[in-house]
Amino acid sequence: MESLSHTSLFSWLTNGETASYQNHGQTLSRHVESQAPEGTTSLRLIYESPVSEAEIARAISVSALPLSLALIDRQSGLNCIELCSNEPFNFTHLQLFSSIESVEAFSIAPEQPVLNRPGILVMDMDSTAIEIECIDELAAMAGVGEAVAEVTERAMQGELDFEESLRGRVSQLTGADESIIQTLCDKLPLMPGITEMVRELQSHNWRVVVASGGFTPFVGHLKALLNLDAAYANKLDIEEGKLVGTVSGTVVDAQFKADTVDRCAQLWNIPRGQRLAIGDGANDIPMIQAADYGIAYHAKPKLKRLADVAISQLDLRALPYLLRLV
Repeated sequence: MESLSHTSLFSWLTNGETASYQNHGQTLSRHVESQAPEGTTSLRLIYESPVSEAEIARAISVSALPLSLALIDRQSGLNCIELCSNEPFNFTHLQLFSSIESVEAFSIAPEQPVLNRPGILVMDMDSTAIEIECIDELAAMAGVGEAVAEVTERAMQGELDFEESLRGRVSQLTGADESIIQTLCDKLPLMPGITEMVRELQSHNWRVVVASGGFTPFVGHLKALLNLDAAYANKLDIEEGKLVGTVSGTVVDAQFKADTVDRCAQLWNIPRGQRLAIGDGANDIPMIQAADYGIAYHAKPKLKRLADVAISQLDLRALPYLLRLV
C-alpha cells in the first residue's frame, strides 16, 4: 500500500494502478460504479469545478471510515465521487461533506433508479424547467404583476387551493393583448442545466415529460426546444386577439400532474422503480409521491420535506448523477 496525501487522492482514482491505499490508518480502495462492493452503503458527492478537491480529500480523511471510492462519470458536466462504506453514513458524515462549499452529498440506495435502463422523468415547468413563473411574467406585462405574484407565492407554498388561485390570477389578465404570450415565449429562460440533463437521459432511452400548472404555449415551446416526449398545461382562452381571463378544458392541477406519472409510464411500458418526478412547489407533492423517486429542486419547504431527495445548490445537471449504472 502507498501513502495517500490530500492532493494525490483524485490522481490515484483517475490514473493509479494499485487497488488500495493506507491513509493515516484509513483504508481506501477503489471500485467502478457498476460494481460497488456488496453490503455497503453509498454516498455521492456532486460538485462543480473549481471546487477544491483537496477539501473533499481532507473530509474523507476526517471521516476515518474504511471506504471504497469511485469516480462517477456522466455527460452533463459536473463532477462526482462515490463513497461506499461497510458502516452506515450518519448525520455527522453528511454534515462533514455537505459543509464543503458547492458540494452536495446524496445517499444512494440499492433500489435507486437506473440510468442505463428505460425510465421516465416528469417535470414541473415554472421554477423547475424554466427560471420564471409564467403567470407572474404575463401579469407584469399586463400591468397587474404585484398582485398576481403574491398569490402565486402563496399557492406554491401550499397556502391556497391551486385551481382557485389559478382562475383568480388568470382573471387579472382580462383584456391583455395576446402578443404578450409570444413575447414571453421568445425570451423563455431555461433553468441552468436542463439541456444537458435532458440530453443525457434521452441518450439512455428515457422519456421526458412536462406537466405544468402553467399554460400550453410555454410548454409547447419547451417541448419543441428540448424534443420532449409530451407536455401538459392549461389552455388560456383568447378572443379577438385578447385574453378573456379564463382557462378552458381540464385544469392541470396537482392531481393531474400525479396522474401523468402513471399514465405516461403505462403508455411507454416504463417499469416500477424507473419513474421519476421533479418539482419545486407544494402543488408538486402528489406528483413526486406518485413517482418511484421524487426530487425537490430548489424547493419550497413543504415539498422538500416529503421528497426522496433535494437538490438545493447545484443545477439540473446533478440529476443524472443520482441514478445508478448496472
